[in-house]
This record gives sequence, structure tokens and C-alpha cells, in this order.
Amino acid sequence: MKEIIQVLAEIVNNLHDFILFFVSDTLNSNATDKDLHFWIMGIIGIIIFLFVLFLSNLIARMRFGITILSFLYTFTVMVVLVFAIEIQQALTSRGNMEFQDAAIGLWGFIVFFMVFAVLSSIFLLVKNLFKQSK
Repeated sequence: MKEIIQVLAEIVNNLHDFILFFVSDTLNSNATDKDLHFWIMGIIGIIIFLFVLFLSNLIARMRFGITILSFLYTFTVMVVLVFAIEIQQALTSRGNMEFQDAAIGLWGFIVFFMVFAVLSSIFLLVKNLFKQSK
């Protein structure tokens, strides 16, 4: 996993240098590194936001929309968390940084969520049956 992160970091660094070169030399701009971070991250962020907004509106119309949205948000936080833990292990040399650890951690969340979904469904089914019998 450490090698994957190093390759990704190299790609991001090369992209960063290319954008900086393009803006300063080709466009004849005196934009600083901070200016580029402002514009590039702002553009990336708004594109992601618009995509998530569109997707959220579609999901919200579904019967279990809020549950699905809650799952997606939690899953996103879990992805960030497991990779942060793996990166921390690599930086501190406490534990092994492995992609499989991250995948297994996310699988744990998915399994626990499935148990929650099944138990919730059973509860709602029993609740509805109890209401109908009255």
C-alpha cells in the first residue's frame, strides 16, 4: 500500500508541477502556489458538490433515501478514516500499512450495516404486522 500511495503522490506532484508551469509560463501569470490551490481545489470541490447534490436529490426520492444517504456519508467517512490510519501507521512505523487492512476494515462496517439493515427490517415488519392485527 505504501508503494501505491507513493505512486499516487508522484502523480499528484507531477500534475501540480504541470499546472504551475502551464499557468505561470503559458498563461504568463504570476499566480502563486497558494493561488493555484485556491482555484484548483475550489473547482474540484464545487464539481464534487454538484455531483453529490444531483445524486442526493435522486436518492432522496427513493423510499429509503435518508438511510441510503446516511450509509453513503458514513461509508465516505470510513474510507477517509481507514486510509488515515494506514498512512499514520506508515509515518510512525507502528503497525503495517497494508491496503488489505483498509479493505477489511471497510468490510467490517458493511457487515455491521447489513446486520443493522436486517434487524431494522425485521423490526419494521413486526411493527407493521402488529398494527394490522389491531
